[in-house]
Amino acid sequence: MRVVGLGDRVRIRYIGTLDNGRIFDSTDDHVPLSLVVGSGTVFPAIESALLGMRVGEAKNLLIPAAEAYGPRLEENQLTLRRDQLPCGRQPKLGERLRLSLANGEILEMRVLHLNAEAVVLDGNHPLAGLDLTFALTVDAID
Repeated sequence: MRVVGLGDRVRIRYIGTLDNGRIFDSTDDHVPLSLVVGSGTVFPAIESALLGMRVGEAKNLLIPAAEAYGPRLEENQLTLRRDQLPCGRQPKLGERLRLSLANGEILEMRVLHLNAEAVVLDGNHPLAGLDLTFALTVDAID
């Protein structure tokens, strides 16, 4: 029986969970994810885990935070005075804001804290600092 190799197009199903059991992502029951192993479409640890698997085979995989979205970094947080926000802008806790930098780069940040004087924005990925567990199943090797 054929096994997954580097460069193979595969269709997989997965459920991604956090340590507390919360599902953060999964394939739809009817539509598996199609990818080429080695193309960088998914985390390298997932690509490595797929190598050697057969159709119908399942595997659980723990990806430490450092190999997923990295650690939560304090330097990815930004505190702005309320008067630095666009005129009349009243952000809400948890809201995602897009900021345009002077160099043309656009940052998407989440409102982490609010008070009367300032807003603290967080540019970390929502899953940064968290270990991720994936339950993988190979549906097909094309």
